[in-house]
Amino acid sequence: MDGTLVDLAFVLCGFALLMFGGESLVQGATRISQSLNVSPLVVGFTVVAIGTSLPELAVAIEAIESEAPNIAVGGVLGSNVANVMLVLGAAAVLGARSDSEIGVSRDALAVVVATLFMAIFVYYGEVPLLGGVTMLTCLVCYYYYTYSIAIAGEDAYEFEDSWLPNKMSLAIPACAVGGVMIWYGAELLVTGSTNIAETFGVSEAVIGLTMVALGTSLPELAVTLVAGFRGQAGVAVGNVLGSNVMNIMGIIGIASIFGNGIPVDSEFQRDIVVVMATSGFVVWILMSNREFTKNMGSMMILTYLLYMTYLSGFLDGLF
Repeated sequence: MDGTLVDLAFVLCGFALLMFGGESLVQGATRISQSLNVSPLVVGFTVVAIGTSLPELAVAIEAIESEAPNIAVGGVLGSNVANVMLVLGAAAVLGARSDSEIGVSRDALAVVVATLFMAIFVYYGEVPLLGGVTMLTCLVCYYYYTYSIAIAGEDAYEFEDSWLPNKMSLAIPACAVGGVMIWYGAELLVTGSTNIAETFGVSEAVIGLTMVALGTSLPELAVTLVAGFRGQAGVAVGNVLGSNVMNIMGIIGIASIFGNGIPVDSEFQRDIVVVMATSGFVVWILMSNREFTKNMGSMMILTYLLYMTYLSGFLDGLF
């Protein structure tokens, strides 16, 4: 009983760190965009997206060093599905809407390109070292490109309110503190949830496919929900798009360099189809200037839960 109470405390503390960290990161990113005269969408796509992808990066590097490449690849694919269907779906249910900035179409196309890269490697059966270097190079070039366009004033946008004083000396520490809180919050929440699940006899497969996979997407969920609540759609949408691009181009790219290439199990051919379908759906919504309604968000969350149920094998006994 004492152990369960400790695990419950971990879960509650983790959730608190995620939410406060998400608030700090969003506000810091908003002020950075104002100080640099850069669109909030660009900041969300870069600074915030990189910060919230840190858990996936840590898991991927540890997996490669432990000679468990399937964890690295599976974590990225599962996280991308969760980001799109769960994170963006939850934001829609709670009031966030799609963003109308010009840059959102460009960033949505970046998601398509990143997903196609991953699809090629999955069907090829390996992410070679050269492929990882190529993806990282493309990612850096795209970040430079989006920043250059924003500085040139080619993106139309409006700055969003923030309670944080408009000082770079406060905005940067706010982002840094928020990132640290998110990192440790996700670790506490996943650790506590996993221990609770094991205590009550839930299988390791279910734990891995739900709590652990979901845990690496909790930072994105925290930042996106906070941004959505505050009406900061640029950061919310940019965070999801940027995180998905960062997961594939950045994290898989770095992991392939660490591992001198990554073998990809043929089992992931099923999951890359899901990634392409869910990413394609969101890109279609954004590029057609449609809204993420509450009903649509509910269906996205339901679809994600059904996918998790399928992976866990709960449906095997029904059919």
